[in-house]
Amino acid sequence: MIAVGQAAPDFTLQANNNQTISLSQYHGKNVVLYFYPKDMTPGCTTEACDFRDFHPKFAELNTVVLGISPDEVKSHDKFIAKHDLPFPLLADPDHQVAEAYGVWVLKKMYGREYMGIERSTFVIDAEGRIAKEYRKVKVKGHVQEVLQFISEELSVK
Repeated sequence: MIAVGQAAPDFTLQANNNQTISLSQYHGKNVVLYFYPKDMTPGCTTEACDFRDFHPKFAELNTVVLGISPDEVKSHDKFIAKHDLPFPLLADPDHQVAEAYGVWVLKKMYGREYMGIERSTFVIDAEGRIAKEYRKVKVKGHVQEVLQFISEELSVK
């Protein structure tokens, strides 16, 4: 299990617009890495749109936002187009990155058990270390909380 202060596990994944993105390419910037269960679902749409709405503030704080779900790139392209998302969404269909971050977990809904993404966010500092982790995220107010943390703890004063 990863922990605050440790190096964030690096990865390379396919993203929207035929991009290939590696975490290491953002060395020198803060990264908000958020894992979400599924494109186009109500909670995931709200979370993505909140990140969209606060995107300029994250950019002012030398911070990039990356979203990861098990959905395929084609689904991400539609999700981004529909909601005008200004940040990349990465496809993790084999959930290898989700497993590396400990967010591929046993879930229960309506009495059935299945494996899936536990909505989680990791703030990675400019040196590539985990600065903060949020697990079992509740969407309402979450993006503002992440922004406040970066502003208070990671911004250059």
